[in-house]
Amino acid sequence: MSRARVAPLSLVPFTLAAWSLVAGCGGPARTPGSCDGPCPASKINHLVIVVQENHTFDSYFGSYCSAPAGSNPSCTGGPACCEAAPATEPSGSAPIVLGDDANGSYDPNHSQACETDAINGGKMDRFVTSALCGDARNVAVADAATVKAYWDLAAGGALADRWFQPLLGASAANDMYLAAARFVFKDNDVIPDATGKDCSFINALASFDNPTVGDLLVGRGISWAWYGEGYSAMQAARAKGHCPDAPDACGAGLSIYPCVYDPSDVPFQYYAQFRDNPIYMRDYAQLQKDLDGGSLPQVSFVKALGYRTEHPGYHTKISDGIGFVTEALAAVRGSAYAEDTLVVITYDEGGGYFDHVTPPATSSVDNQPYGTRVPTIVVGPFARKNAVSHVTLEHSSLVRFIEWNWLGMQTGQLAARDAEVHNLGSLLDPAATGVAVPED
Repeated sequence: MSRARVAPLSLVPFTLAAWSLVAGCGGPARTPGSCDGPCPASKINHLVIVVQENHTFDSYFGSYCSAPAGSNPSCTGGPACCEAAPATEPSGSAPIVLGDDANGSYDPNHSQACETDAINGGKMDRFVTSALCGDARNVAVADAATVKAYWDLAAGGALADRWFQPLLGASAANDMYLAAARFVFKDNDVIPDATGKDCSFINALASFDNPTVGDLLVGRGISWAWYGEGYSAMQAARAKGHCPDAPDACGAGLSIYPCVYDPSDVPFQYYAQFRDNPIYMRDYAQLQKDLDGGSLPQVSFVKALGYRTEHPGYHTKISDGIGFVTEALAAVRGSAYAEDTLVVITYDEGGGYFDHVTPPATSSVDNQPYGTRVPTIVVGPFARKNAVSHVTLEHSSLVRFIEWNWLGMQTGQLAARDAEVHNLGSLLDPAATGVAVPED
């Protein structure tokens, strides 16, 4: 398995000073403020979205935040301004400590049917007692020994404490909101007819033709790409008629997820115009090459192999996911793009773990129910520092921001949830962006 070559770095807080110390290193000279294509509305000329998997806000930040559960703080400055996980969930179970061992040994049921029952109309009271999938291990909160690296990122950047998975259920369906800002299918019901389809646990093939943010970007000459770890290894293996061998570091030892690339992790692979198109579909190792060569697209999505996404079960370690995020951030921070890049780290869905905050009502656009909160951190020179945003956000908010920043400040162009969700302004520093990015 090929990986980007970056020097090992500790995941220090991403303050503006720390980011700027290495800005401009490791790549070709770039003129500050120059545009690599049509100029954006703000000084954010590049966006990198790192998509990890299957954890709720409480499971990672329940011990970082210190405001009492249910207190709804209005302040926005650091851990005292976001709610801690409650001492017990409604049925009385206290959380277990979520470390590498607990994460790797148990994968909560996170189907749409299960999550619907666990959330119980917003009561959030059946994660342990549900007859479908209740389990005391669903209530889990990581401590500093496990996720302090993410707490440090939040302290140096902006943390969203009301970022929800856009749809109840499993990963692939939620990933579609990154591309289309709308409901396309549920759970992991279908897989694209793309490279890697024969090395997956998903069997039903599907293609779709609704508009995506990729189409909007192409139409305006804005460059974009998805960087998927293990994609080149999958291409090479399939050319020889077999599935890739599992990397030695993947504890599951399988030639399917989480050890090899799975096309269902890439929402754009469901669309013929982007499917296995090398302009848009690239191996993760190419990210470092594009950073070094001055060819980073203006909008980039980055996805690890499953065992480095922190997905529970399969012997997967949270520390391996932190290592991947460290690697990707270090690559951007050490490049000539550091000064004009916004990095967003988010999670596709909550993975069936307990979260105490009631999700929003069903979307008025696609009549689909929201799921639990997921951790989302914004880092880099444009992020508010040690800030907590209480604005309700979800994956479609990224589409709305892309439309606003690169597509003429005209949001809602997909006529989907991008027309109703909030924008990213509450996470961004207007003094750094040069113009106030809207919150709505």
